[in-house]
Amino acid sequence: MKLNKIMLAAAMTLGAISMANAANQGGGTVTFKGSIIDAPCSIEPGTLDQTVKLGDIASAQLKNGGKSTPQDILIKLVGCDVETAKTVTTTFSGTESEAVPGLLAMKGSARGASIAINDLDGKLLPLTTASKAQKIEDGQATLRFSAHLQGDGASAAIVPGEFNSVADFTLAYQ
Repeated sequence: MKLNKIMLAAAMTLGAISMANAANQGGGTVTFKGSIIDAPCSIEPGTLDQTVKLGDIASAQLKNGGKSTPQDILIKLVGCDVETAKTVTTTFSGTESEAVPGLLAMKGSARGASIAINDLDGKLLPLTTASKAQKIEDGQATLRFSAHLQGDGASAAIVPGEFNSVADFTLAYQ
C-alpha cells in the first residue's frame, strides 16, 4: 500500500511538472506586409527587395576603371495579364556617382569606385534610363540584370573600406 502511495505521489508530481511545461512552450509573432498595385503583373516577393553581394574586391582590380565580376539581379514577375501587357521595361534610380555619371554612388568608407548596373546583354544601363523591353510570356517574366563595382578612372585613388548603396527600380508595361 505504501508503494502505491509513493507511485501516486510521483505520478502527480510529474503530471504537475509536465502541465507547467505545457503552459508555455514558445510562441512568436507573424507580421504580414504587402500592397495591392495597379499593374498587369505581381512581383515575386523574394525579388522585390534584394541584396546583391558584390564581394571582397581587390583594390588593384579597380585601378584605371577596372571592374569586378558582375553579380546577377533577377526580378521575377508572376500572374501577368498578357492581354494588358506584352513587354516591360525597367528603370533603376538612386544617388548618382559624381565621378562617373550614370553609375550608382557608394556610401561608406571605401572610395574611388562606383556601382554599374548592366542590362540583359551585359551593357551598361545608366541610372534613370529605361532598359530594352523584355517579353512577358506565359503570364510571367524574369527580368535579368547584373551589377559590378567599377573604378572611377585613372585619376581616382582607390581607398579600401566597406561600402553599400541602394537602387530603386520602376517597371513600365507596354
